[in-house]
Amino acid sequence: MDQDIQAINAKIEKESAFVDKLTGEIGKAIIGQKYMVERMLIGLLANGHILLEGVPGLAKTTLVTTLSKTINTKFRRIQFTPDLLPADLIGTLIYNQHEGTFQTKKGPIFSNLILADEINRSPAKVQSALLEAMQERQVTIGEETFKLDDPFLVLATQNPIEQEGTYPLPEAQVDRFMMKVIVDYPDKDDELKIMQQMSADSSADVNVVIEPSDIVNARSVVKEVYIDEKIDKYIVDIVFATRNPEEYKFDDLKELIQYGASPRASIYLRLAAKAHAFLRHRGYVTPEDVRSIGLDVLRHRVIVTYEAEAEEVSAEDVVRKILNRIEVP
Repeated sequence: MDQDIQAINAKIEKESAFVDKLTGEIGKAIIGQKYMVERMLIGLLANGHILLEGVPGLAKTTLVTTLSKTINTKFRRIQFTPDLLPADLIGTLIYNQHEGTFQTKKGPIFSNLILADEINRSPAKVQSALLEAMQERQVTIGEETFKLDDPFLVLATQNPIEQEGTYPLPEAQVDRFMMKVIVDYPDKDDELKIMQQMSADSSADVNVVIEPSDIVNARSVVKEVYIDEKIDKYIVDIVFATRNPEEYKFDDLKELIQYGASPRASIYLRLAAKAHAFLRHRGYVTPEDVRSIGLDVLRHRVIVTYEAEAEEVSAEDVVRKILNRIEVP
């Protein structure tokens, strides 16, 4: 068994060599925001979509544009507005008068990286069209079904301020995102560098580091990352503690949780933990990998009660307590 793990470790070390080049190239255009960069790479490697929440101006669009350049992929930014229609997203049939036939005009969803800007500004029909494409990785226009490109990653943003005139995503639909990442302000040193770089008007040239096919290959390697059964049980314990806190003697959390995390949480925790280990050139998962991405995978899957809201206890607070209290293997 030890020899097998050593072999996997050696393979992962070799296959993950591109990660440092990739982050170095992204770092030419993006100052700081290492947490957001890493979470995007985890989403890409684990084939899971990401919901980004943060105030405007935190380089979310710049980062996705830079990432698409380094991977040589097609990138589309779609601004979600109240008057957007599903056809504006997925495409439609257009009548050709000369030939007397309908022709398919594909929408912007046919790309590798999609930035769905302010997803909560568009009506439910548009949100559903996007979420269906995310889940099925295919789109139906008229009577024809089209497969979406691979890799296909949706990064949807939500603005936590200005909630007037928005259409909040239903919990069942939010569950389709692998992670919900809270994008925070840069620290003082990073902000100083950002200010100086932008004032100098020197836009960094970003080079292609890998091809889309390399990402697809890397995903199959990520699946080979070794995970011990004890860590699998640890993941299941974390998820079950959100559903039945009293079983784990977390009686103080029972009145705070209305709904616990779905089985998608267990699947995504395992996948994201493997991708997290891969980014660190490791061929095996440690409990620290699980703890590092636990909050991002669970914060949008735990629904708190009115009592919790009255006590100003958020889903994040509940998840943190569970992660801190569950026994680490």
